[in-house]
Amino acid sequence: MRKLLLALVFLLPGIVLAQQPQDFSKVQVKITKVAGNVYLLQGAGGNIAASVGDDGILLVDTEYAPLGDKILAALDSVAPGKKVRYVVNTHYHGDHTNGNAFFGSRGAVIIAQANLRKRLAEGSAGGTGGTVKMESPPQPAAALPVITYENEMSIHFNGEDVRIVHFPAAHTDGDSVVYFTKSNVAHMGDIFVRYGLPFSDIRAGGSIQGMIAACEKVSEMLPADAKVIPGHGDLASVDDVRAYTKMLNDTMAVARKALAAHKTLEQMKQENILAPWADKAKGFVKADTFIEELYYSLTGPNAQAGKAD
Repeated sequence: MRKLLLALVFLLPGIVLAQQPQDFSKVQVKITKVAGNVYLLQGAGGNIAASVGDDGILLVDTEYAPLGDKILAALDSVAPGKKVRYVVNTHYHGDHTNGNAFFGSRGAVIIAQANLRKRLAEGSAGGTGGTVKMESPPQPAAALPVITYENEMSIHFNGEDVRIVHFPAAHTDGDSVVYFTKSNVAHMGDIFVRYGLPFSDIRAGGSIQGMIAACEKVSEMLPADAKVIPGHGDLASVDDVRAYTKMLNDTMAVARKALAAHKTLEQMKQENILAPWADKAKGFVKADTFIEELYYSLTGPNAQAGKAD
């Protein structure tokens, strides 16, 4: 658990630099063409999407501030002289937003769902609702979104409509999925990841059933041949999202059955109810942590998340 707590520190704005320093000088930022106007950048944090064209550059997420110059250099290799005009944040965690101030102070307009701005501005509690607990400090003005939305908005940029859609009570309460409609590429943030079992920030308004609902809706929304950028991991397809959604539904069903049998959280852990997904539990999130996420998703304030009105 101590190792997990240290790893989760990297999710939170500012804390990464204060408590668990990384040698960012050794990090290389890789840039890959995805489709149309869209590129994928991968460094030390969450995946970045970049729309590059005549209007300039729009980024989805910003990784870490110390990587700002390396991100700009990678962008300059495919778009010499183009400026980052917009940044869209998928959620508040620091591995996706710590670079906001770097780009915001250089003139980029930061856009996010309203709940995300509040968590960055005021600071936020995070964690599973159980043993994993984290605190995120307030962020400086340059890191804060200056345009916020509630449910959905569009940006008309580089010759295509960029749809930004809010999915409530999923990875957090301020998640956005960004879909580049002409390029046919979606960035799903940490609603969809490829490191195994996911992390849902229950204390920050997230829930597994909300993640399931989001993945199901995105799978319906996207064309079958769309390319999907996960919050972490390699480029994916809509079929990959469906397989991930099945895993979430199946693990949720096991947790529901255990609760119906009046199993306690500790009994669920002791009985290793996630044994069939042992291969997924080898990643960032271990089985006991995910059991907590399932348990508090089903018993906490967001237990009704994802259900139709």
